[in-house]
Amino acid sequence: MKRRARTLLRRLSWRRRLGTIGAFLALAAIGGFVYAWAGLAPISARSGHWSATAWFLHFAMRQGVETRAAVSVAKPEDVDVADPALALRGAPHFAGGCAPCHGAPGQARSAIARAMTPQPPRLESRIPDWSDEELFWIVQNGIKFSAMPAWPAEHREDEVWSMVAFLRRLPGMTPAEWSRLAGLEEAAPAPVREAALAPGGPEAPGGGTRLRRLVDPPIGEILAESCVRCHGADGLGRGEGAFPKLAGQKEAYLHASLRAYARDARQSGFMRPVAVGLTDAQMRGLAEYYAGLPAGPAGAPVSDAGARALGERVATIGVPERGVPACASCHGPETSPWYPLISGQDERYLALQLEAWRDGDRGGTVFAQVMRMAAERLTDAEIAAVSAWYAAQGAPMRR
Repeated sequence: MKRRARTLLRRLSWRRRLGTIGAFLALAAIGGFVYAWAGLAPISARSGHWSATAWFLHFAMRQGVETRAAVSVAKPEDVDVADPALALRGAPHFAGGCAPCHGAPGQARSAIARAMTPQPPRLESRIPDWSDEELFWIVQNGIKFSAMPAWPAEHREDEVWSMVAFLRRLPGMTPAEWSRLAGLEEAAPAPVREAALAPGGPEAPGGGTRLRRLVDPPIGEILAESCVRCHGADGLGRGEGAFPKLAGQKEAYLHASLRAYARDARQSGFMRPVAVGLTDAQMRGLAEYYAGLPAGPAGAPVSDAGARALGERVATIGVPERGVPACASCHGPETSPWYPLISGQDERYLALQLEAWRDGDRGGTVFAQVMRMAAERLTDAEIAAVSAWYAAQGAPMRR
């Protein structure tokens, strides 16, 4: 009897304790709501965070990144973050999208970034604290309760890995190396720049009808601030395989691609922030400019005879047994203006695009369904071979 009474008293005691805890939590929740409803919460960015709040947010962020990167990120076998071309792809985007907040070698953070709460950190000393997979997760997904956005193109993991490659090079980078990688020293093509700046505008000596269309609106400024950092003033792409060649490309295709990037119909975290701010007239002007540049030389010939023969077969005959048409039936100088010229394009770039088509991560322009169907039916060996074969061909002459 006494034992039952003691057991009952213990149960009642725990119930009272739980009731007290529940009442306290309810009062705290009500008090918090009233505090926020009354407008008393210190939401001003000038007020900063309490030390305990800052510690907790950073602790939660680090633990969250470590856990999610461990279970959701696997670095592809063909990704080498020490590849200079991969780092070069990431540098121009860092210049426009990251450096204003995080700074760069020889470049301070903007005044706007320094007024944020929390302040975006300088990254040079932080990068060694994270693994490649963790850096990938941060760049791809962004961080809540900060100004760090997610990557603009959810399915372009290749672009995110290029940002990781650049970040790996950031610690110890000199201002001169930063300027070179980011293309800060690149200049707009002289004829366009001079026409845009000449007194009297495009009617000045040396202007002419073509330049008038290019500088109204000011295409030279757009080229200098965005395009030449990646594609070069000559349109041949900076670096070995880091960026596609635009020189001599079909004008209609370039215009359609810019429109697709702006609509997010063709995904790219590099291109969309640029394209979305362009008017249609500016897109047409840029397409006209790059289409009018002389195409570059062919790449190195394919040394492996078997790969060369396979690449030529896919390009000129296709893979009839799997319903894959010949690449040349679409990608030639006399074919539809909506199909790009690919001869002389970089081998790695071509292979990357075919893989993106195959994985459903590319589209947005005319006849996208045809390309996706063809790429899905090609093997890895065929993609590698036909990419190498086209890279070795000279750029075709167009009438």
